Amino acid sequence: MSSTKEFNWEAFDTKGFGEGYTKEQRAQMEAMYTGTLNEITEKEVIKGVVVGVNDKDVIINIGFKSDGLVPLSEFRDVAGIKPGDEVEVFIEEQENALGQLILSRKKAKIVRAWQDIESALENDSVIEGLVKRRTKGGLIVDIYGVEAFLPGSQIDVKPIRDFDIYVGKKMEVKVVKINHANDNVVVSHKVLIEKDLEKQKAEILNNLEKGQVLEGVIKNMTNFGVFIDLGGVDGLLHITDISWGRINHPEEVLQLDQKVQVVVLDFDDDKRRISLGMKQLTSHPWDSLASSLEIGSRVQGKIVNVADYGAFLELAPGVEGLIHVSEMSWSQHLRNPADFVKVGDEIEAVVLTLDKDERKMSLGIKQLTEDPWTKGDMSTKYKVGSKHKGVVRNLTNFGLFLELEEGIDGLVHVSDLSWTKKIKHPSEFVKVGDELDVAVLELDVENRRLALGHKQLEENPWDTFETVFPVGSVHKCTVNSKNDKGAVLELPYGLEGFATVKNLEKEDGTQVEVGDSLDFKVTEFSKDDKRIVLSHTATFKEEAKAAKKAAAPAAGGKKKEESVEMPAQAEKSTFGDIDALAELKEKMEGKK
Repeated sequence: MSSTKEFNWEAFDTKGFGEGYTKEQRAQMEAMYTGTLNEITEKEVIKGVVVGVNDKDVIINIGFKSDGLVPLSEFRDVAGIKPGDEVEVFIEEQENALGQLILSRKKAKIVRAWQDIESALENDSVIEGLVKRRTKGGLIVDIYGVEAFLPGSQIDVKPIRDFDIYVGKKMEVKVVKINHANDNVVVSHKVLIEKDLEKQKAEILNNLEKGQVLEGVIKNMTNFGVFIDLGGVDGLLHITDISWGRINHPEEVLQLDQKVQVVVLDFDDDKRRISLGMKQLTSHPWDSLASSLEIGSRVQGKIVNVADYGAFLELAPGVEGLIHVSEMSWSQHLRNPADFVKVGDEIEAVVLTLDKDERKMSLGIKQLTEDPWTKGDMSTKYKVGSKHKGVVRNLTNFGLFLELEEGIDGLVHVSDLSWTKKIKHPSEFVKVGDELDVAVLELDVENRRLALGHKQLEENPWDTFETVFPVGSVHKCTVNSKNDKGAVLELPYGLEGFATVKNLEKEDGTQVEVGDSLDFKVTEFSKDDKRIVLSHTATFKEEAKAAKKAAAPAAGGKKKEESVEMPAQAEKSTFGDIDALAELKEKMEGKK
């Protein structure tokens, strides 16, 4: 055959097939044959007809000059494939090295699937898929043979905790996203539900009114309450409206996905926030309290809350009474309620006040024991002069409060702490929590008053000090402090004295300073006021005056003798005083 010369049928001498046709007839036959063939393009999907089936292949006629072969394995999803069945195939090659037409049903399905998926996204149509398996964050759904991802958040309008229940089941979905770069498809089932819920939601909101009882499903729990699905509309059931009793978390009485009956308590003007109640479906427990319950009754209950000011005792779910901290102990000193009770304790208490209309009740536990001030032995146990030991509970500017036993307190005035020390504030002598020995000075049971003293445990040393520190006696003193009025002096036996500024001048004209230890002469002594006033200046000025007087000329011999004898007599008196002081000091130290 020549590409430039027309084929000469007449010159082809044979007695085979087609012999005897003229040139015109043969042209006509060729035109008729060519008209029965389709023009095909590789890499496209085309419909074909099954013309034969063998053990390995399915023979398909697509109207091309030759039939194509498709592996039988690609028809596993078709039961009983047979001649005459119409199928879609993908043209891979028009003619391979062996001159065969290569077709693929598998690729045809994939191409057609993607076309259908794109059409579903474009037209927002609903398609049915089969949930094949669970994956991280959602499900894998087979749509048209393509695996699509169904996120967990798009399965339903309510949170789904168990994805496995959907595996193997058919589900209607919508295509919401296609990523051609990765051949990823994302679908949603939630959007189908939301459309149905919008109708239900509109119907519920239009008919919503206070007091209406509805059924819902618990979809979420928090520490402040639960959210309930009322059929497309969510309502909040606050923790305080779940039960008449006190609960710490909704999970104590409710659980997720539980169906519950609730009543509409309130909703806002836009009808977007709905407040629900559950306890309101039952009568208030205060209304069913026993008629025998009254002030003075003893009750049993459980501590459900402890606050700074007291504890709440639950007698029955929804019925609570407050035990104020002041009603927990007869002690006058308030303590932390946690020192007496803790949550969960089951205790007994006494009803102090009761108001059923206001649904309030106050209770006490100290009333279970006798008031210590009303005990019969109170007057004898704490009679005047009796000695006791107590704990310092409080300090004030004027004294301290000492607890002798629970509920029995006494006041120790600051002036009754020490015979010798001038105490301006009790904190100079004791601190809170210290134990202190005292004697009872006064008892007033009717007014619950007890006066105590610490210094009264010893004899009053000022009776002795009156003889030790008479006016005119001289003592070695140490200057403890100074101010613009004078100086505070430390005397023997722990006493304190005072010297005015003018009495602090030394013999050389300088002033006495803090820390100096010098002789001071007593110029004033008051046993009642416990005050000793001294002077250093007097110790040398009076001696100088006496010496000057002794050196003056005497008129007459007798007077001269007398003038000589007087200092000797004064010296004798002074030595006598010193001996008495030493004897008294030894005596007092012996007492100590």
